[in-house]
Amino acid sequence: MLCNMLASTGIVVPCDSAIFLVVLAIHIPSGIACVLAGLVALLSKKQPGRHPTFGTIYYWSLSMVFVSASVMTSLRWTQDYHLFILGTLSFTAALFGRMARRRRWNSWVRFHILGMGLSYILMLTAFYVDNGKSLPLWKELPTVAYWILPSAVGFPLIVHALLHHPLVSNKEER
Repeated sequence: MLCNMLASTGIVVPCDSAIFLVVLAIHIPSGIACVLAGLVALLSKKQPGRHPTFGTIYYWSLSMVFVSASVMTSLRWTQDYHLFILGTLSFTAALFGRMARRRRWNSWVRFHILGMGLSYILMLTAFYVDNGKSLPLWKELPTVAYWILPSAVGFPLIVHALLHHPLVSNKEER
């Protein structure tokens, strides 16, 4: 019944099981929180307060997205294994970025920027690969754009941060 209602709105949900729908109900709000928290952390001044708070929200929301996506892809492995790979890479990159900051590795700021930036790009890539065909404007693009556009926008931002961010050139971070 729910799948038919969603289909009538243009939203296609592969409702193979009740487990899938329950996990999807966790996955969607976690994904929205992840995208918003990551954006706030990205745009916030890098100091105690907003940036680390929203970075932490991003990390734990991404953890929920990763776990829920893993369950859903296990139920539809042949159709969605690529989403599991993207999710694993995204979570691994975030874990790497978080560990660099928490353990204060040499050049930790660079590793933190790289890890968290790649994590966000990979998360958005998975979202667009899975949902682009149903989104306004995105559905007009060729499928390859879902794979390329997040990186085409994100990588230059990461490179810019690595080259110009004041904390990267700060001698104390080494």
